[in-house]
Amino acid sequence: MNARELRAKDDDELRKELLGLHREAFNLRMQKGMGQMFRSSQVKRVRRDIARLKMILSERERP
Repeated sequence: MNARELRAKDDDELRKELLGLHREAFNLRMQKGMGQMFRSSQVKRVRRDIARLKMILSERERP
């Protein structure tokens, strides 16, 4: 996910995507706990995408 692509979306789309990423992060944590995780780099990617989305949403809320 690219920040430029995310800035082109509206707030509702970003919130839906953020919810999806939170669910994906939860599923990855469960896979890790059960020992079923194949690519641990996915966790890092999802965490960074969540942070990127939160940053863009907070930028839009500033006056």
